[in-house]
Amino acid sequence: MWKQLWAKSPREDGKILTIEQHLTDTKNAALSIFKGRILLNWCRFFGIQDAKRFLLHLMIAALFHDIGKANDEFDAAVKKKLKQQTLRHEWLSALILHLPNVRAWLASSKLDLDLEVITGAVLSHHMKASYKEWGKPRTVIKQVKLFLRHPEVTNILQQIAKIAELEDLPDELPEEWSENDSLWNQVYLDANDAGEDFGLDILDNYERRSLLLAVKAGLMASDSVASAMFRENKQLEQWVDETLHAPAITPEELETKILQPRYAQIAEKSGKKFKLKEFQKKALEQGDRCLLLSACGSGKTIFGYKWHQAALSRNKVGHVIFLYPTRGTATEGFKDYVSWAPETDASLVTGTAIYELQEMLKNPSDSTDGKDFTTDERLFALGFWGKRFFSATVDQFLCFLTHGYTGICLLTVLADSVLVIDEVHSFSRDMFDNLISFLKNFDIPVLCMTATLSKTRQEELKNAGLKVFPAAKDEELSKIEEHPRYDIQFVDFETAYNYAKVAYRDDKYRVLWVVNTVDRCRQIAGRRENGAGLEFELNTDVLTYHSRFTLKNRQERHQETIDAFAYEIGERKPALALTTQVCEISLDLDADVLITELAPVSSLVQRFGRSNRHLSRGNVFRSKILVYQPPNIRPYPKDEIVAAKNFIEHIQGEKISQAQLAKALENYSPAERYADGNCYFLEGGYWATSHSFRDTDDYSVDAILSSDLEVVGKLIEQQKPYNGYVLPIPQRLAHWQWEGRPEKLPRYLAIADANLYCSRRGFGEWK
Repeated sequence: MWKQLWAKSPREDGKILTIEQHLTDTKNAALSIFKGRILLNWCRFFGIQDAKRFLLHLMIAALFHDIGKANDEFDAAVKKKLKQQTLRHEWLSALILHLPNVRAWLASSKLDLDLEVITGAVLSHHMKASYKEWGKPRTVIKQVKLFLRHPEVTNILQQIAKIAELEDLPDELPEEWSENDSLWNQVYLDANDAGEDFGLDILDNYERRSLLLAVKAGLMASDSVASAMFRENKQLEQWVDETLHAPAITPEELETKILQPRYAQIAEKSGKKFKLKEFQKKALEQGDRCLLLSACGSGKTIFGYKWHQAALSRNKVGHVIFLYPTRGTATEGFKDYVSWAPETDASLVTGTAIYELQEMLKNPSDSTDGKDFTTDERLFALGFWGKRFFSATVDQFLCFLTHGYTGICLLTVLADSVLVIDEVHSFSRDMFDNLISFLKNFDIPVLCMTATLSKTRQEELKNAGLKVFPAAKDEELSKIEEHPRYDIQFVDFETAYNYAKVAYRDDKYRVLWVVNTVDRCRQIAGRRENGAGLEFELNTDVLTYHSRFTLKNRQERHQETIDAFAYEIGERKPALALTTQVCEISLDLDADVLITELAPVSSLVQRFGRSNRHLSRGNVFRSKILVYQPPNIRPYPKDEIVAAKNFIEHIQGEKISQAQLAKALENYSPAERYADGNCYFLEGGYWATSHSFRDTDDYSVDAILSSDLEVVGKLIEQQKPYNGYVLPIPQRLAHWQWEGRPEKLPRYLAIADANLYCSRRGFGEWK
């Protein structure tokens, strides 16, 4: 009597999922997902010409992907009797696909199967397959017993035979894998050789590469759905139909659910009837690939949504996505626009979205009052499939380019969307490389937006197929951009320091001071000791906003900075804030005085855009901008700072406009290398391992304050989120052993000495 082969640990109610059932469910999930509009958009996205051929390979990969689980070690592991398996199950699945008799069997199909596409999808579906490490034993065990003659495996092979129009089944499948077996050693060598040849071929064979990528990503999505439906006890086909296959979004739906409520809010705030600017109306005339260059505060976001409307009229899709570079800006974009939509349609997708959304429930605004935007956390990224309007960080969706699991699970949403990517100037070189790869290799309507962009990056985006729409050519907007609004001077630190005190204390101005490092931000703002006064010698507290706060405190510092520098009509309250680069991107700050350390030219122009942003003090007023040389150039390269100094020396004066800044930026930004258009996802072939979408930062680590260990420990035990207690700290100040460290605290989280933390100033040493 054959025993059941378990695919996963039993569900909470004790129900067992067999390997045969899971593989069948995965195939059925693939057919449920990839049909109708989703199938058409998926094929367009990847450049697939033959949808039937894609489905054929996806179904076979789905039925094969976990066949390697039919072994004694996996059986012991899933029953909690073994921790470390000699070979990962997907490695075994790929090796089985390279058994001579299995390969010959599949090759006999008259449907011209691409066995490398199937094997590549199977081997990489957990993104734990690197060329150097896959297939090699991870324990001292030399043999693994296989159950390839089990009736469940036979039934799966019969399903494959029917789909691929194959006769009979492969005979005499091995009953054991052995490290010293000549058969398995040859199979491993053959698999590596085939993988290498395949990787070289797809460099030029774009049709074959497209099929691989579509099947690889499709398998991961199908496997995720099949697993989630069993875990959550949901009806697979019904769930997919209700979430993913909703009717396409219409331009009228976007107008009603988001734009009209937003227009009303703007009108109420300004006291004037809302009216679209002429350049915003022209969004309707732009094509499916566009780059908008428009000054800070000009109204790019509404242009973006109007472009969305035009793209919706040309493309049948079910999702509208707005991507931002940071969590803070994505959250602001959600509050201002997306949250006007019904809670069933709107979603915030960031690394800390759960916490942000829970805080909105506690402190609702007009757009969020009475709404719960949270999704089913147990479904992970799949919980977003049923949403229609997204505000998200760019890495959440585009991390598929670096084999990010969340991004791959969201690919069915992304391929079925129209997409706006904001503030592309702020992307690091690696992020911009990935953006160029995305634009060159995947077919989707995209609008990129920014106020400033170097010549090199403009050329890269144009070469990637984006048509540049310079909003400055619009007569109405041109007048605004050419209006002299800045008085820019290059000074020393002491002059800037003294001017800030007088401007705030005597002139009652809003003073925004931007520095390049957290340590200097804290030092200039001043130390708080036992609630005593500040080093800044002011009669009131100085706002401080940077990255080195707990998420809860950072949200508070973010909001008070936004509130202190918000657009106002009439009397303006004085404010003084010390910030880092976090203020540069998409934040609607309106300062009267801006003080900044020397930084890269594009960063300086963005910082300048946070002052006299709305001309709210009248057309005669010029905001004072003071730039000074910092004590060191970190974190920027020397050539960037040299170029910035030349830029300031050229641009300083009493009547400087945004148009002048934009022109000078093009002339003084250092040239960059061009992206080659590649990424890990494109080049993976057989292999796949996850990488960070953003540049890795070896300088800092995430941590929990020592004073918060007890409460975090309780939240972990209660299976509740503790995101609000996490903060980044310098690696040199991180502790990995600390009394009271919760046993279940993830190993990647360090401990931060609470004595170095202030809720108003953040974390760091005082020097």
